[in-house]
Amino acid sequence: MKKIFVTLTRNPLSLTGLILVGLVVFAAIFADFITPFPDHRGAVVDFLNFNQPPSWTHLFGTDLVGRDLFTRVIYAYRISLILGIVVLVIAVPIGVSIGLLAGYLGGKTEFVLMRMTDVFLSIPPLVLAMSVMGLLEPTLANGMIAVTVMWWPWYTRLVFNITRAEKEEGYVLAAEVIGASKLHIMFREILPNCVPSILTKMTLDFGFVILIASSLSFLGLGVQPPTPDLGSMVAEGARYLPDSWWLTVFPGLAILIAVFGFNLIGDALREILGVDQ
Repeated sequence: MKKIFVTLTRNPLSLTGLILVGLVVFAAIFADFITPFPDHRGAVVDFLNFNQPPSWTHLFGTDLVGRDLFTRVIYAYRISLILGIVVLVIAVPIGVSIGLLAGYLGGKTEFVLMRMTDVFLSIPPLVLAMSVMGLLEPTLANGMIAVTVMWWPWYTRLVFNITRAEKEEGYVLAAEVIGASKLHIMFREILPNCVPSILTKMTLDFGFVILIASSLSFLGLGVQPPTPDLGSMVAEGARYLPDSWWLTVFPGLAILIAVFGFNLIGDALREILGVDQ
């Protein structure tokens, strides 16, 4: 890991990604200390300062009820990162396990698991997430469920392809000859060879999870007010363009910074680890 980090810091693009992601994570963790109006993350109104352009007091301006937009963007980062972490923590183990089982066992197991995976992959991700959210109450928890439902099949397909190739390698055949169990071979022999590809995809996907979650909120199917969310802030501000441009521009830039940062790191990891995706 130390070698990977050193290599990342030597590449200008990956270093830029590390800085951007580091700023996002730092802001999300220490939002209570760096935001000028912490109470503005909730149901607060200040009609004396409503819809104000950027100033030294309100760096990103204020929204339609007078809340500090900079404060709400920083707290929205916290929501986005929590959602991304939870989605990947759930989706990756599910997808990896199914991919290992289908790739190594083959036969009817492969047919059933991969056809199920193909069904999910055949549906556009955002459409699938919207369908799930249409059946559930629009909350943060349900937003995580919706995004998780659409995310695990991509890891299943990735690990399945790697496992199907790796199971013919000598080290796997040697493990079979000495009587190692199927679970041991899948999770102790094959899985470590999948880790570089999984790690690279997770880094790239983190930004896309944030983007999809923001898209759901933009459509009114994600996190609901007064909880700050980047997608819902963009949607609200879009109705008042171009006059109140700051309502849309700053939340939109916040999404761009997060997605761009994770993508730069993911691309660099793909080159460092020699992953061909």
